[in-house]
Amino acid sequence: MPTELSPHVSDVTPGHGALRPARSWLHSDAPSLSLNGLWRFRLSPTASGPEDFAEDGFDDQGWDTIPVPSHWVLEGDGAYGRPIYTNIRFPFPIDPPHVPDENPTGDYRRHFDLPAGWSEAERVLLRFDGVESLFRVWVNGVEVGGASGSRLAHEFDVTAEVRAGDNTVAVRVHQWSAASYVEDQDQWWLPGIFRDVTLLARPVGGIEDVWLRTGYEDGHGRIEAEVTADPSAFPVTLRIPELAIEHVWNAPGEITPLDVPEVLPWSAEVPRLYEATVSTAAESVALRVGFRTVEIRGDLFLVNGRRVVFHGVNRHETHPERGRVFDEEHAREDLARMKRFNVNAIRTSHYPPHPRLLDLADELGFWVVLECDLETHGFDQVDWVGNPSDDPAWREVCLDRIRRTVERDKNHPGIVIWSLGNEAGTGGNLAAMSAWVHARDAGRPVHYEGDYTGEYTDIYSRMYASVPETEQIGADDARSPLLNCTPAQSARQRGKPFLLCEYAHAMGNGPGAFDQYEALVRRYPRLHGGFVWEWRDHGLLATAADGTPYYAYGGDFGEVVHDGNFVMDGMLLSNDVPSPSLFEFAAVTRPIDFVFEGGKVAVTNLRHTADSADLGFRWRVEHDGVPVASGELAVPVLAAGESGWAPVPPVPVASDAETWLTVEAALTRPTPWAPAGHVVATAQLDCTERRVVPAVRSRDDWRPGDGNLSVGIAEFSGGSLVRLADRPVTGPRLELFRAPTDNDESPSDGVEGSDDSIAGTSNADLWRRDGLDRLTARRVRVEHTADALRTLDKVSAANSAVWVMMESTWSLEDGELELRVEIEPSRGWRTVWPRIGIRFELPDGAAPVDGAEWFGLGPLESYPDSLRAARTGRFTATVRDLSVDYARPQETGHRSELRRLTLTSGAADVLRIGALPDTRGRRPGFTLGRHTPQQVARAGHPFELAGSTTSHLVIDAAQHGLGSRACGPDVWPEFALRPESRTIRLRIAVG
Repeated sequence: MPTELSPHVSDVTPGHGALRPARSWLHSDAPSLSLNGLWRFRLSPTASGPEDFAEDGFDDQGWDTIPVPSHWVLEGDGAYGRPIYTNIRFPFPIDPPHVPDENPTGDYRRHFDLPAGWSEAERVLLRFDGVESLFRVWVNGVEVGGASGSRLAHEFDVTAEVRAGDNTVAVRVHQWSAASYVEDQDQWWLPGIFRDVTLLARPVGGIEDVWLRTGYEDGHGRIEAEVTADPSAFPVTLRIPELAIEHVWNAPGEITPLDVPEVLPWSAEVPRLYEATVSTAAESVALRVGFRTVEIRGDLFLVNGRRVVFHGVNRHETHPERGRVFDEEHAREDLARMKRFNVNAIRTSHYPPHPRLLDLADELGFWVVLECDLETHGFDQVDWVGNPSDDPAWREVCLDRIRRTVERDKNHPGIVIWSLGNEAGTGGNLAAMSAWVHARDAGRPVHYEGDYTGEYTDIYSRMYASVPETEQIGADDARSPLLNCTPAQSARQRGKPFLLCEYAHAMGNGPGAFDQYEALVRRYPRLHGGFVWEWRDHGLLATAADGTPYYAYGGDFGEVVHDGNFVMDGMLLSNDVPSPSLFEFAAVTRPIDFVFEGGKVAVTNLRHTADSADLGFRWRVEHDGVPVASGELAVPVLAAGESGWAPVPPVPVASDAETWLTVEAALTRPTPWAPAGHVVATAQLDCTERRVVPAVRSRDDWRPGDGNLSVGIAEFSGGSLVRLADRPVTGPRLELFRAPTDNDESPSDGVEGSDDSIAGTSNADLWRRDGLDRLTARRVRVEHTADALRTLDKVSAANSAVWVMMESTWSLEDGELELRVEIEPSRGWRTVWPRIGIRFELPDGAAPVDGAEWFGLGPLESYPDSLRAARTGRFTATVRDLSVDYARPQETGHRSELRRLTLTSGAADVLRIGALPDTRGRRPGFTLGRHTPQQVARAGHPFELAGSTTSHLVIDAAQHGLGSRACGPDVWPEFALRPESRTIRLRIAVG
């Protein structure tokens, strides 16, 4: 049998050598030395290079330098390889535990001086907080050990190897190893030493570990302390000055639970922390204590006796330039932004984050599901054959990972659930992990989505369950079997709290249906909310051939195996810009609810803990979007869960304008995450008097003509518009196509949707098949009167035996130019349509259209199943700002329920359009951009959209919804656009 070139990379042992047991990541006053900074670096193409680099006197002067922490593939402008993105697939053949011989391997070296006095330390430890994926360590030429577990902390005892004065540390890091098979998370593969490296002096009589478990009930706290120290280190003193606690334990046997009267509880809304120290004569450890009790009571998940609703996000560690390298300032702002958008929970997908992030989560206030660094999703490609989750040979790997996860972070009050990992199938090793957690920490439940039948976890969890399926899970009278469950197993799972650990896949323009899921959570107490996939896009900053910067996704670095832009699926764009979906999420998950009824407004505090004393309530009245009155709303202070009534002031109603009442709840004082005045909830009431839509004047004197005439300011040639006043304008042309969203491009599984949902085929495929992106028109008839022009066009889809008849009538009505377009499809259409609209082209000329002012829904884009963040008002935006720079260009910029629109060039008005509702009261929307939907659809990145000399205005009678079909349910039938007849009526003026 041939000898393996590098057997250590295929070794499933999680660590060897002087590797210490896992313990808490503590803030200690014992001496430490950061080894972050520039290290000498050499990259080799295989794992089998000579190990002479680790020798004490090795000459590394010819090597490069690289910063630590960093990922080598993000350094050196490609000199050290390139990032690889895969979602499920491994980027190498599945042959566990073996990996290819072509295995990029980074060798690191640096010197350090041992600080004076460290020779008196009992032990000297070398800690690595994160290395991907397998590493070995030498100190002064002596190998001290090695480990895997990329997002886990590892400490090595180097007491015997360090010396006074100059020392050398050498590290060899392999990109691929047996550990890669259990680290198949949906993210970039980014090798290197990417978290801190620290040297620790452990004093004689120091504290090896400490755990302050807390509880809370009815104003009283409880502390159960666990102190790991040599008996000779005692006495140990616990101090919490704010609570006047100074408790001394003279021996290990004296450590007993401590009752604490009159404390304030910790919660995600009121994150009350108490500064504490645990000290011996030799060392003091600082902790922040939050008193809270986590409990599952029946099918309810409770903290401090109250039901928790998780308005959460899945958060990867990612940055466009640093990758997974932690930056505390950026992380703090990231979490503050979450709070401003009503996010109250974080699932640390799919590994423990940098430990400082959890300090910030405790401080700012988040419910945290802390997930173990474990995912084996690639084995799904081989029907889970050989899956490490159920292979006894990998048991210690799995147990080591959950031990290091729990032990490192056990002191954080924000962590309320432990998660075993993600998408790792199921098996005995996961059950063993759960058993270990239950034995170690009885105060937090265990989560793992893949335990469908509930054999070893405490919470029923699913990802991407549809709205009807979620309702079936929540309803008490539901009897339908749950996924992969027998009736008995289904009953067991319905007896537990339910979480959507992933839902509302936020890829590109989308998702839809936030409000439908939230409505179920309010209706069924068993449903405890969930975690949107995901918080932010993973784009990496790159440069196009012409020097244009852009955010790269899978395939942009020449990867052979990759999963494209599936890594761009967050509510926050790669450049930290919130997408419209984040505003929609915030509107749906608002902590204050308003309901108008009979001259009053019912106000409900939906919070878990906090009352409404920190909020001010105000109202304003607008006529056609112009404020005419405002004031304070008299709302009593409401306890969490309480409702109250407030009188609505008399609303001045205009007879010639729409009247809208808006109420808001806003912070009255600044917080660590938002300034005073930050709005947390808003609602609107339409107080408009019923208005009559102008009728269409009938004409009976139509006669054939050549279409070369003018109607008011409109000039026609052959029946086609060529100018409005002195400005070239063409249109309307029928537009049924939109640049497909990521959800539109996602293949169907043949279950969701409708009869035209073909397994393995996307809506976008069907639209292209039916030629919606390349419509052709034939003019059937041109007619006119003295003040009107009417054309009838037959618009056909390429490669299709179906068509749409479009009748356009230009006329003078009440002295204004009116366009009425009647759209009527033939029989035989087999798909949903992306839109029903008409398009106008406005060449730049002397006054290019560069902005818009409108009265309608805004300020951001909106679609039929994503309208909650939109409000009725008057808004302005540049053409550039009307669109969102999604990583892959796609449909963007639609504003719904348009009343009036003014296109501008600088400060000048170019074109004014009034939109009239149809006979069913439905109003059109608009999209204004510099490219046609067809041009946008052909681009893979924003920089690929060429410069344009024309603005394109689309007035939509209707748009298809968004859904989350890229990974989850399709558009809900109510919001799916079927081929149907529609009418668009516009009043048009210039200047």
